[in-house]
Amino acid sequence: MSLGAVGAAILILAGQADVQAGTGAVAYRPVAAPTPGVSSICPDGLCGEAALEGLFQALEATEAGARDRPVHILQIGDSHTAGDRITGAVRARWQARFGVGGRGVLPPGVPYAGYAPMQVEVTTTDWPLRTDVLSGGRLPVGVGFTGSEADVADGAVMTIAAENSAAFDKVQICGEGWPKDAELALTGSAGLRTMVFPGPRDEIWQPVCQTAMFDALQTRLEIRPTGRVKIHDVRLTRQGPGVELSNLGVVGGTVQDLVLRNGDWTRLELDAWRPDLVIIAFGVNDGFAPNFNVEDYESWLNGALTQLRVSAPDAAILLLGAPEGLKAGIGGPCGGRAAPPALTMVRDVQRRVAGETGVAFWDWYGRMGGDCSAERLATAPEPYMRPDRVHFTSQGAEWIGGILSDDLLAAYDRWKAAKGEAD
Repeated sequence: MSLGAVGAAILILAGQADVQAGTGAVAYRPVAAPTPGVSSICPDGLCGEAALEGLFQALEATEAGARDRPVHILQIGDSHTAGDRITGAVRARWQARFGVGGRGVLPPGVPYAGYAPMQVEVTTTDWPLRTDVLSGGRLPVGVGFTGSEADVADGAVMTIAAENSAAFDKVQICGEGWPKDAELALTGSAGLRTMVFPGPRDEIWQPVCQTAMFDALQTRLEIRPTGRVKIHDVRLTRQGPGVELSNLGVVGGTVQDLVLRNGDWTRLELDAWRPDLVIIAFGVNDGFAPNFNVEDYESWLNGALTQLRVSAPDAAILLLGAPEGLKAGIGGPCGGRAAPPALTMVRDVQRRVAGETGVAFWDWYGRMGGDCSAERLATAPEPYMRPDRVHFTSQGAEWIGGILSDDLLAAYDRWKAAKGEAD
């Protein structure tokens, strides 16, 4: 699904503002989007924007025509990230300004029922996929940043249909053959490429990230294995400049899940993907956990940032503060609901650790309106949050994604202006 299709649907409704006189029908009139909240802790919603200088330099080089590869933004998080509506809004706006650099990294299959990423449609046949997450009762062992692994063999097929806006001419896949060498045949809308994945040598796994180039942009890809292959991700990108945004979210995920992912895989993936910005977007599930421990949470968060700094030293890092979320059944000032007390502690730790470690921080909670904003957004005439007061509607996700995009681009423009004055 494209953001254009979502916007078109809204405009069609908006255009039905008048009805014939005398019918008794109530005319539909569009409701103005909510005004973004004012952050009380970060100017313009963003703290530590100096930590994003590497990203800004990459964007400047792209605008100047001096860069030959995409500016790659990698967001890792929970269901807010997995749904791709918030990241989709950012992707659409940034690609409109800086050019299309590719759709980005996808899970190696269909990770959950109802999976519907923006710009592409993914279908599979005989393609088993496991997703590891602590909330599911499993340790996320042996998986990379997608949090999942496809274990496939002869007869399996994964098909990706891309919109023209997500056409690609470069495919990267990280995986390994088991118990011996195996292959993947990649059939594009025009062209066939083959990837070879080695099996274990002396009982030692041989994980690799392979790359296939096409001579022209593709809008369809079929992936078929010969032999048994364990696949951890599929990246659709382009050989030229632009912006590419990968959204890797796991429903129910926490920052502890991120730390416990396999370091061999995550280092391999970062080496292949070369992100210019890594966005960490966990916090709600941590704050809703029944046995939350603030010291443990801080330790896990520091561990995640340390791992990223070591594995991707050239990437800027942005920490998204946990958004507002309300819990039913505990009473409270927000329509009879209240935020779990731990959620405030999560945000406090995130902001402090971001400052101590020199990474950027975005005040999601403040920018969506602060206290009880989830209740206001859920009960608005056109709801921007779902009835659970945790997840955004499609319209709400595009709204908050637009705010995040605007805040980051405003920081970039300030950086360019200051740089011009200094020069």
